Parts: sequence; C-alpha cells; structure tokens
Amino acid sequence: MSELLKFHFDVDGTDFTSAGQASVQVKKNLRQLGIPPEIIRRVSIAMYEGEINMVIHAGGGEADVIVTETAIEIRLHDHGPGIKNIDQAMQEGFSTATDTIRTLGFGAGMGLPNMKRYSDDIEIHSELGVGTDIIMRVNLT
Repeated sequence: MSELLKFHFDVDGTDFTSAGQASVQVKKNLRQLGIPPEIIRRVSIAMYEGEINMVIHAGGGEADVIVTETAIEIRLHDHGPGIKNIDQAMQEGFSTATDTIRTLGFGAGMGLPNMKRYSDDIEIHSELGVGTDIIMRVNLT
C-alpha cells in the first residue's frame, strides 16, 4: 500500500466541543481530492465515532488518515484504560460511559459498531492500562 497523503490530528480529550473537528477536516480534505461522496461519508462517520470514543474513554489521542491509491486508512491511537472485552464492546448498545457522559448525549454504545459498519476492515488492538489502537480501512474501489 503506497501512501499518497497523510493527515495527522491530535484529539483533545478534555473538550467535547472540539471532538469531531478532525473528521470535519478530513471530510474537507477528501472532498478537495475528488473522493466520491459516499466514501467521504463513510470515512467521516467512522472517524467521528473514533474521535468521540477517544474523548469519552481515553482522554484523547491521535488520529492519522492515510490516503492511498486503493483505500483510505484511519489509524487511531490512545493511552486510555484499554478495552476489557472487545467482543462485548462491539455489541450495539454496550457502553462503559458514565452517567454524566450519557446526559451529554454520548455513550449510547454505537461507537465501535458504527466504526465497523462504515469501514471495509477494522483491526482493534487493546491492552488494559496501556491503550488502544484501531485501524480502519475504507476501500476506494
């Protein structure tokens, strides 16, 4: 996979108002590159869900978006508490968000399921007490 473009973002884990800014910027960048709207929509949704999860659960992190000739890859990295049970976390509606987060309208347990739904491939590597790495790919063909 030969890298054509790479966009890097730091995700601030202390401010819900800034959550989603990276996905908005990626959407603009992909539009300027002439990427088809349906691909942009899928990348934006998957990326937004990842950003929100980093804010809710990990205190922020980093996001890289890599555009190649065949796919768009989203790499998320955080130093949060890790995911205790990935299979359980992938179930729609499962959430470890606090009541405070839920009152803000987040934490419905759709983040990881939506990330899977809107990407063609997803890899999740998590270690308790160390953090989580997620790689999602959206194919261009």
